[in-house]
Amino acid sequence: MMEKIRREGMRWNLLNALHKARPYTTHEQFLREVMASIYPNVTPLEIRQQLEYLADRKLIELNKQPSGAWYADINRLGVDIVEYTIDCQAGIARPEKYWE
Repeated sequence: MMEKIRREGMRWNLLNALHKARPYTTHEQFLREVMASIYPNVTPLEIRQQLEYLADRKLIELNKQPSGAWYADINRLGVDIVEYTIDCQAGIARPEKYWE
């Protein structure tokens, strides 16, 4: 149960970090540092697993370099999720909208 909460929360926080970094492409190392401030024992594999999940959901674009580095960009659907303009399906711990 705690793993599920952590995974889904990390997905939401990754989307937020990528949204704030727009229009710049974000290196996985930066995302790892941001996530480490929220989840102190986060691993590089964990970050990549959640980035892959978000890419599979078509919320971000991943650029996997031959050198091994990963870069991520949030796309239109990801922006819409973060900005609460579309519904968010299960799997991402987006907080309920309490304003307006």
